[in-house]
Amino acid sequence: MAERPRIPTLAGELAAEFAGTMILILFGVGVVAQVAGAEIGDHDSIAWAWGLGVTLGVYVAARISGAHLNPAVTIALAAFKEFSWRKTAPYIAAQTAGAFVAALIVRWNYSEVLAKVDPGHTIKTQGVFSTLPGNGTLPVGTWGAFRDQVIGTAILLFVIKALTDVRNSPPLANLTPFLIGLLVVAIGMAWGTDAGYAINPARDFGPRLASFFTGYGGAWRDQNGDLYFWVPIIGPLIGGVLGVGLYKALIGRFLPPVEEDPQGLTKPEPEYEKA
Repeated sequence: MAERPRIPTLAGELAAEFAGTMILILFGVGVVAQVAGAEIGDHDSIAWAWGLGVTLGVYVAARISGAHLNPAVTIALAAFKEFSWRKTAPYIAAQTAGAFVAALIVRWNYSEVLAKVDPGHTIKTQGVFSTLPGNGTLPVGTWGAFRDQVIGTAILLFVIKALTDVRNSPPLANLTPFLIGLLVVAIGMAWGTDAGYAINPARDFGPRLASFFTGYGGAWRDQNGDLYFWVPIIGPLIGGVLGVGLYKALIGRFLPPVEEDPQGLTKPEPEYEKA
């Protein structure tokens, strides 16, 4: 039997990040297209579909890449030496590409519906693909949305660290992806007003780019005409580092090392979770 060719480790990790992020966006952007284009569903269905998209995307990629699926996660882990800086740019590129391709698929599939409700492809349905301050209608400005993205992503990373820290009695029976999905549902239900809870630069920039290439000429600006695309990029990157730092300061530094766990509640870190 011929020996199977070995795929370089990084190539496999990037494929997993691409695929996991693509699954996330297929469900997330897809549900918003359905609600905006056909009025099937509401805010709750959007929050649940995004959360389930995260869960399924993590299950797809976790074994190979650790399932970051979010540049804010990748950079925050690298900032605290829990991930290699060498892999950071390739991971972010793969995540953004996965989001871009998924958004193109959604755009193609919902092309007739979106053209019916918004023939000019205006701000009316721009929010299907990318976020807007106050979801395009409420009196929230650029800096209010920026504040929201910092806080929301800090919450995301703080709780993700709590759920994945092997010293902190993490979920058993491979339930961590499910609970991370519930975390995203909760953020959507509690922190979705000011900026649409992007909390993920790839989630926003990839679909925003896809919408720009397919007829949404105003994709880079908000409903006020202000250049907005940078807010759901820079805000989450800052918030992610803040969230991990707060977890380490408030929780992580007080936890015993694995070998000192007196009750044996922790287990060795899986290989796929290591940087």
